[in-house]
Amino acid sequence: MKEKEILKEYLPEKSINQVMKWIVQNNVHLKISRRRNSKFGDYRPPVNHPNHRISINHNLNPFAFLITFVHELAHLNVWKLHQNTVAPHGIEWKTEFRKLMKVVLKNSIFPDDIHEVLLQSIVNSKASSTSDLKLSRVLKKYDNQTVGTHLEDLRENTIFQTKTGIQFKKGAKRRTRYLCQNMTDNRQYLFHPLTPVEVVGIRRD
Repeated sequence: MKEKEILKEYLPEKSINQVMKWIVQNNVHLKISRRRNSKFGDYRPPVNHPNHRISINHNLNPFAFLITFVHELAHLNVWKLHQNTVAPHGIEWKTEFRKLMKVVLKNSIFPDDIHEVLLQSIVNSKASSTSDLKLSRVLKKYDNQTVGTHLEDLRENTIFQTKTGIQFKKGAKRRTRYLCQNMTDNRQYLFHPLTPVEVVGIRRD
């Protein structure tokens, strides 16, 4: 099938039959999207449209692509049961996501390190894999790109710049993110520990 050939470019091979089954069963229109910095994927219900629609960023590694698909499929299942009457990532979504992930976890699809972290993660799933630092870190190991410097690698007070070219000073960690100072306007921003950065220097106040 043409659809399976396309999915081979994005998914782990052992997951393709199961994903195709879910797509057909749920009348899903799957769109491979451009890279979006704000999200990996999204779900749109069949309102003024004949299909459930799921979009996933094209640049994800196969394991992250599969997890994102399952994440959005869980939203689809919640919409079928509750439509818009429950919280987006409440107990209903966590339950559906856990049920779907158990299906793929029993098929030896993931490498051992991802498999182990997922077993822990689905006990109380986060709204995004980036919110789960352990899962985000292990998934990054399988990205098809050269590993650069991440914010968590830097010492406090290091000056760095993001891909936008804006410079910041790394501050202390606040729970799961680092509070960093914009060097232009002195405003403070929270950054994910795995944000790719380029070191500019050390500021000594």
